[in-house]
Amino acid sequence: MPLTRHTTNWSGFLDRLRHRFPHVDPDLLADPVQDPAELTRHLAQQHDLTLLEASEELRDFLGLEDLARQACELRAG
Repeated sequence: MPLTRHTTNWSGFLDRLRHRFPHVDPDLLADPVQDPAELTRHLAQQHDLTLLEASEELRDFLGLEDLARQACELRAG
């Protein structure tokens, strides 16, 4: 689950992440996270999820982010 394509606009990504996961600590995520496991641990801790649940939720979120990005590229192209 690579995060690199989401870190180019970290501020926008973090806003959308906070909308989906309201207990994310923006101070701890002020800089782009390169390691998905680190973000998964943070989500699990902040949202009282197991690591597996947090991983699945993050995977789903990133999948939707990718679909939205692809739709924007299709409209622009």
